[in-house]
Amino acid sequence: MGQQHRRVVTVAVVLALLPVALTACGGDRSAGSAEGSAATQQAPAQEAATKSRERVQAYLDALAARDVAAGRSQLCAPLQAAFDTAATGPNGDFADHFTVPQAAITDVRTGPRGQEVSASITVAAGSEKATRALLFTVTRTGADWCIAGEAPGGNSAQPAGTP
Repeated sequence: MGQQHRRVVTVAVVLALLPVALTACGGDRSAGSAEGSAATQQAPAQEAATKSRERVQAYLDALAARDVAAGRSQLCAPLQAAFDTAATGPNGDFADHFTVPQAAITDVRTGPRGQEVSASITVAAGSEKATRALLFTVTRTGADWCIAGEAPGGNSAQPAGTP
């Protein structure tokens, strides 16, 4: 077999194997892309949980400090007018006769309308104390995050299973 014939065979083998090699490279890129995509999707989820926790914690801190303006600033614009009316009213979060000796975030998870942040809040009025669960809904508005809702209750520590 002459040298020319070897070159032809080598070129033919390389050309035959080229699609396999390219597919393998493409497969590696796809796997890398899938990993990158998962990381990209993971980052917004982590950001959402972190920002939601920060907003609710700031609200709880404002509640404990009795700082109405700081509490109001954590809320989305549509809630602020209702907050202004109710916050310092007889049953409002910032009513004069209430104090908040303890408040803690108990859970953060994605919900149907945004991030759901559960909190346990101890409210004192005089010598009476009561601990209540609250569920805050936090959403993204543009580049910022804000509390879009507050309701009694909260998420259970573990999702309920089907019996």
